[in-house]
Amino acid sequence: MRVFNSSPPSEAQTRTRILQAAQRLFAAQGFDGTTTRDLAQAASVAEGTLFRHFPNKKAILVEVATSGWVEILTDLLTELSEMGSYKAVAQVMRRRMWNFQKNADLMRVCFMEVQFHPDLRDRIQLEVITKMSDVGEAFFQTAMDKGIYRQMDAKLVAKVFLGMFAIAGFSNNTIMEPDASPQQMQEMAEGLADIFLNGVLSKE
Repeated sequence: MRVFNSSPPSEAQTRTRILQAAQRLFAAQGFDGTTTRDLAQAASVAEGTLFRHFPNKKAILVEVATSGWVEILTDLLTELSEMGSYKAVAQVMRRRMWNFQKNADLMRVCFMEVQFHPDLRDRIQLEVITKMSDVGEAFFQTAMDKGIYRQMDAKLVAKVFLGMFAIAGFSNNTIMEPDASPQQMQEMAEGLADIFLNGVLSKE
């Protein structure tokens, strides 16, 4: 009987498998608690294969976190650009929070490991956050020009919004229960949006 073997994975597929395994392990064990042997076993590759794709373990963390931040913020800005109303911030927040729950491993790596690696934080600040802040600034400046938002420093508004978004990213471990229901997420999103749009001072 003739046996047909499936073709070996391509280099791109192997690289993706390594990054996916790293995301899971870094989220569960932390960067320092994960060895390259752990990574190789989880990705079902030889340790030598690992180093053929990445020079060291730190390079894998940088790739996971940087691409993760790009994905997170690109999704956010895409939602903003498609938002039917400049006042529909709560809808954007709710959908983002739902995605956070579905991508919990990525969130843990992006938000937690960056705090312990200044070089990684600087790279993300330079390559991701600054660019995204510029896009956000243009978005909010347009809303101000249309008279929907009051005239303020659009750059500062963009930074406040992205900061609020980051708070939502931590919500699974801080301001919201890990198993929050869709109703609780909706209430959280509406609360954050209300504070962002209306502030906290009572209207005289």
